[in-house]
Amino acid sequence: MLGILSTNAITLSVPGRVLCCDLSFTVAPGQIWAILGANGSGKTTLIHALSGLGPCERGTVLLNGEPLASGNSRQRAREIGVLLQQEDAVFWGSVLEYVLLGRFPHARSWLGWSSEDEQAASAAIDEVGLAGFASRRYTTLSGGERQRARIAQILAQAPRLFLLDEPLQHLDLRHQSAVLNLFQRLARDQGRAVMMVLHDTLWPGRFCTHALLIHDDGTVRAGAASEVLDRDSLERLYGCRLQEFAQGAGRYFLPDV
Repeated sequence: MLGILSTNAITLSVPGRVLCCDLSFTVAPGQIWAILGANGSGKTTLIHALSGLGPCERGTVLLNGEPLASGNSRQRAREIGVLLQQEDAVFWGSVLEYVLLGRFPHARSWLGWSSEDEQAASAAIDEVGLAGFASRRYTTLSGGERQRARIAQILAQAPRLFLLDEPLQHLDLRHQSAVLNLFQRLARDQGRAVMMVLHDTLWPGRFCTHALLIHDDGTVRAGAASEVLDRDSLERLYGCRLQEFAQGAGRYFLPDV
């Protein structure tokens, strides 16, 4: 299957430690990947490398079969949307103005947004359950509302591949499920691809087609969720006992407390 993004023997490291070595995998349309690992294992570093925001010590990241670095940033942004774990800048405008920033890669003019851009932003706001919030100032939103606005911005960007670093942070259980169902629909119905860093073992076996497990010793296991996500593997990954539950085609893992 032709991949949107692939890695060719990449090695990632931080000072004094190798996070992963000779990692190769391919992300194809319609796939949803969970990136799992303990704190500090390198999940965010991997997201940065896959998006072009951080370097690989060795190896190559390919976008549509070409080196990621060969295209300009605006071209990459039409293909890859990145939700970072942290957002340090303060935005003083409205929710609609914030979500419209996701349309920058598609903007036809420097003079303002088109009606198509505004329609895409409004539709994205509705998708995340923030209808009626468009005119609210972004700074007045709660943590969970801001997270949904951030997701709306990346939806308005309409990339082929979503790279999401902890997309469920600050969200209550209902909105976690809604966001995962939304990305599942985008993958299934539109052929988008998704890679997301998750911490809760409740969700990957239910929503993800593939998984990438990053261990503290730098070893990585990547493949189909049905092959990679099992209780023994996740217990080794997190260093705690888990219980496994099956419901329909999905599997759920919970801490054995």
